[in-house]
Amino acid sequence: MATGSTTLDYFNLTASLFVICVFQVLSVSDSVPPKVFAALSAAEEARCSLEDLMQREQVISDELQQHLQKAQPYMDNFGQALNQVDIIERHMKYLRCLQYIEELSSAVQQCLMTNSVWEAIKAVDNMAALVAGLNESRCSHLQNFLRETLHFWHKIIKDRLASDFEKVLTQLHWPILSPPAQSLTPTANSQEIHSQLEVLVSQLLALQTSYPLIWAGLYAPSASPQSQAPPLCLPIQIMLLPLSRRFRYHFYGNRQTNSLSKPEWYLTQVLMWMTYSSTFLEEKIQPILDRASATIKARVELCRGLLSLVQDKVAVDASRLLYDDGLFCHLVEEVLQFEKELRTQQLYPAALPGLLHLLLDDAVLQKWLTMEKKMAVEKVDAMLSAEGAWTSQYKDISDMDELKAPDCAETFMTLLQVITDRYRALPCPSAQLKFLELQRELVDDFRIRLTQVMKEESRCPMGVRYCAILNAVNYISTILGDWEDNVFFLQLQQTAVSLGEEAVLGNLGVMEIGRLASLEGSLFEGLLALLDRLKADMMGRLLDGIMREISEKAKPYCQDRWLSLPSQQDQSIMSLSSSACPMMLCVRDRLLNLHQVLSVTLFQLAWQGLAERLDNFLYQDVILSNHFSDGGAAQLHFDMTRNLFPLFGHYCKRPENFFKHVKEACIILCLNVGSAILLRDLLKESEEETGDWKSGDPSPESALNELGVYCLASCDVLILLNLRASWPGQ
Repeated sequence: MATGSTTLDYFNLTASLFVICVFQVLSVSDSVPPKVFAALSAAEEARCSLEDLMQREQVISDELQQHLQKAQPYMDNFGQALNQVDIIERHMKYLRCLQYIEELSSAVQQCLMTNSVWEAIKAVDNMAALVAGLNESRCSHLQNFLRETLHFWHKIIKDRLASDFEKVLTQLHWPILSPPAQSLTPTANSQEIHSQLEVLVSQLLALQTSYPLIWAGLYAPSASPQSQAPPLCLPIQIMLLPLSRRFRYHFYGNRQTNSLSKPEWYLTQVLMWMTYSSTFLEEKIQPILDRASATIKARVELCRGLLSLVQDKVAVDASRLLYDDGLFCHLVEEVLQFEKELRTQQLYPAALPGLLHLLLDDAVLQKWLTMEKKMAVEKVDAMLSAEGAWTSQYKDISDMDELKAPDCAETFMTLLQVITDRYRALPCPSAQLKFLELQRELVDDFRIRLTQVMKEESRCPMGVRYCAILNAVNYISTILGDWEDNVFFLQLQQTAVSLGEEAVLGNLGVMEIGRLASLEGSLFEGLLALLDRLKADMMGRLLDGIMREISEKAKPYCQDRWLSLPSQQDQSIMSLSSSACPMMLCVRDRLLNLHQVLSVTLFQLAWQGLAERLDNFLYQDVILSNHFSDGGAAQLHFDMTRNLFPLFGHYCKRPENFFKHVKEACIILCLNVGSAILLRDLLKESEEETGDWKSGDPSPESALNELGVYCLASCDVLILLNLRASWPGQ
């Protein structure tokens, strides 16, 4: 009604406005054309027609409203009737559901009375389907009644099948507690027993499949919270019962076999049960599972069931041993060994949890880390103070002693490798990173210890112990360099970056973390830099000590009368300068000593570094500090090329390349007079020349290169030429 009234008012207002407009038009001009009059007449007729329609609409609307008011009681009564019908219908469904449950229950009972187990399982399966269909229902009492009924019959059928199954297993000599005999004569009724076995296993599988919720909720073995594996296979669970009873009898309570100091007793026993039972499971149970199209491995299921017993036992023992360092370490070792044998010998799938997750408990893991550090520090203290700490155990076997690592360094890196082997299999990357950080801490601590011992031995850098320390530093650096490319540590590196582990990454900036993420850097980069710095410092001290000794032996050689030595033509045969003999012997002895005490890579660095230092020493203290006659230059050349260079020729093909200053200085000093004059004039002209060289004139560099001089500069060559005593007119 409100809508009709509003519409009528709107049209009345429109018509009034239209009439006013018409009168305004008439008042403006009395001479309106005929077409306008016709239009106005049509508009007036339309207004009258509209008013008539609006009046009729108002009448109809009033009549409709009166009709609705009269029909409202009937509608209310009809709605109540529909609600009652709906309630009755739901009650009927409820009663039919109860009746269906009773029918299924009676069917199960009747089937069991007639020994129709398959029909009983089918009825239970229908009951389970009804449970699934009522999951969305709000009839909680009905749901509870149905579940309890289903539980009741499921348990009765399970107990009946379990009893029969246990009898058959007993006839098949289960459980197998000792190594099975290689050949057994089959009994007369073996075929019948195997037929019964197959029927019972198939029925138990069907019963478990019919209602897995009951199995998971009531009959699944206790498992760790970390385990998200499906419930055990029902036949295997029944087979586990005698083993479970034996396990709890021997390894719980006051039995002597329940010893905290002997976890290997129950761990070994479980592994033996797994091994002894494998043949029976593969030959008797697995074929039945395969024919039933069950995606279950009997051996794996038995291992899972036995592991649930061990998991509970280890969890209890670990919490009791947190304050006993020795027993705790022994338990961890035994658990790790058990896990290794479980995966390798029993072929237990890696996707399923073993025992290692029990070691990831916060208290247990922290205790483990603490004990690893404590035992490592104690072992380092012991091996550094041992009598043979700085000798190599392979010193008498040349093929195996390239690194010449002292026993303490090799033992230390073996210790780190053992730690790696222990935590490598942990299923938690963040826990592995904690062990990695412990290893880095131990390496840095060992580096500091080596530095302290090195400073004590630095007064005798050529001693055996000092070189052994240098070998130790190089050995540790080499092993860590190999670890940089190890897949396991690369994966840990990526994990550390992805997890943002501050304990491992430290205060690295964005660029450093980016290098780690792209595998351009490594988690051992900082340690390697410190070790390389220590190695370079020790090598420098060693070579400085050798050079001090060589310099002392070379004093007579440096002060030799090079200017007055006779020319080569005046000597029948050239021989080593007598003043050079002490120096040469010292160089030879030190090279032999370094070759014996240093590793191959360190000796390579050592003789090259010694050659470089010796080259600079001879050039500065012998050549540039003296003047040379032709005979003196020839003698110097003979001493160097025929005596000094061959000492290093044992370790490279062209030793003269490591004495570039000396070699090139000998070339300049031994030039014949004409060539020396031309070269001197060319070099002097090059110093005075300010513009480009004239076309066709050789450059000083090309002239020197033709003579075999590449290292010395033009100014150095001029200095050497001025050291020659044999110039025309002198």
